[in-house]
Amino acid sequence: MTESAVSAGPKWESDAKECIRAGLRRFKKPLTDLVQRDANEGDTRLLVTDFLCDALGFDKYEDLTTEFAVKGEFADYGIRIDKQLVAFIEVKRVTQGLNARHLRQVETYAVKEGLEWVILTNGQAWQVYHVAAATGQQVSTQLVLEVDLLDDSTPTSKIEKLFHLHRAALKHHTIDEVWIRRAATSPTALTAAILSDKVIEAIRSEVRRNTKVNATPDALRTVIRDEIVRPGLA
Repeated sequence: MTESAVSAGPKWESDAKECIRAGLRRFKKPLTDLVQRDANEGDTRLLVTDFLCDALGFDKYEDLTTEFAVKGEFADYGIRIDKQLVAFIEVKRVTQGLNARHLRQVETYAVKEGLEWVILTNGQAWQVYHVAAATGQQVSTQLVLEVDLLDDSTPTSKIEKLFHLHRAALKHHTIDEVWIRRAATSPTALTAAILSDKVIEAIRSEVRRNTKVNATPDALRTVIRDEIVRPGLA
């Protein structure tokens, strides 16, 4: 497959990817110019708005709302799909690095509105987070994808990531599928699987077969949790 080729799939998918490809070409110079002159947040927001509409397929008047920013909350945009609010976007000036403080700002309001998705961007970097707020539990926010429009990665790599932010892809919930796959293989999920009764019993049987030592399940869990899993996550 050549660099310009788009992976086979439904027409809406190929159309979305071609839209993004054209957008990446069109916005590379304006974005580079903004970075070079250290443009302010307002000018960055103008570019982000155009990119959302021209490259990611949103209608400026039907799909994007600034009502939450007007209310003084920490969300520059709300994204609506078929009139249903699905995500918040927080925009920072083009040369400002995205950080945890920015995420906390928009995360709080996402939880308040019952949204699962927040997007942080400075025009160049785009970060997509999943927010989960189960009743009585601490808010869990995980980075699902990240793309830098000006880094050295291939256009195809950028398109494959940005695709999940395109209006058509959001309508088809492809970002949810990405999240499900990511969550299934997260350190937390894999740790739970390793420490499950079935896996511990299999490890216990293997240890007994190899060493004749009949270790207890609790002893194995302690070693795996404290000496294998935790150092690896540190």
